[in-house]
Amino acid sequence: LRMIAGLNKPQSGEIRYGNVSWFCGDKSIQLTPQQRHLGYVPQHFGLFPNLTALENVIAALDHIPKSERAARAKDWLERVNLHGLPDRLPANLSGGQRQRVALARALAREPSVLLLDEPFSAVDRETRERLYLELARLKEQLAIPVIMVTHDLNEALLLADSMILISQGKMLQQGSPREVLTRPRDEAVAKQMGLRNIFDAHVIAQEEERQITWLKFGEHLIASTYFESLDVGTKVRWVIPNQGVRFNSIKQGRLCRSFNKLDITIESMLVMGETVRVLASVVGVKHKINAEVPLHLAKKLELVEGCETTVALKSELIHILELQTETES
Repeated sequence: LRMIAGLNKPQSGEIRYGNVSWFCGDKSIQLTPQQRHLGYVPQHFGLFPNLTALENVIAALDHIPKSERAARAKDWLERVNLHGLPDRLPANLSGGQRQRVALARALAREPSVLLLDEPFSAVDRETRERLYLELARLKEQLAIPVIMVTHDLNEALLLADSMILISQGKMLQQGSPREVLTRPRDEAVAKQMGLRNIFDAHVIAQEEERQITWLKFGEHLIASTYFESLDVGTKVRWVIPNQGVRFNSIKQGRLCRSFNKLDITIESMLVMGETVRVLASVVGVKHKINAEVPLHLAKKLELVEGCETTVALKSELIHILELQTETES
């Protein structure tokens, strides 16, 4: 973010906005932050402590006539739902209110790009969820790119149109959040995305007409979406997201049409608010299944530690990971 903003200079490469080059190492192009005209909300908001909320926003409005600045600043404070507090200093505002002032100040510049550095990390969960909705609403109104850095997967899934996953300075994968979550490139991406159901299997059949790749998982046959590049006999790693593991309607027998039914024994259940994290062993397999089930559903299905039941795996959500090249002798 600091390199995009022009605060840090890259060693090499290019930063381009549309057809305008903001930085190019080969051509010695380096636009100043002022020339890039962007909005930047740092992690801890960067407000001036001796200025009121209104004055903090006015400080960003040096691009319009002085007589118009106060009215414009008030308008932006109202647009981020900060009514009635223009005269308060940052020290007298809550974390969520400070975040709104910082956002109003960044947007008041009418920036070409909005940069957000973990914008919700300094506020409590309830405030964070309200701010998600406000940012989603603002995003619809703004005709500019918004680039947000976050360590929170839920934030990315809620707010992003496109996501780039970076680890140890390397780009692992990019695409829509749903694509990266349900079609991770490899095991490193799957783990970064918080996917816990990663298993071994062998390809035992390819049905091109039905678009099914059949996997041998312990003593079980698993139908997955078709991967034409795989040969029969290949050892693979496959993954399924939480929404692909179905507990519902087991008692009513509605899973009978599924290819991928597994008998399981529940080993542990951890209640986490409105959901229950379930760990279960699979009959005939060394691997364990992880699942998150809504608390009301767990009660309805009478799931308890030690009980034996059945789950179904949605074949369209089973994803075979790219084979990793052997780097060790």
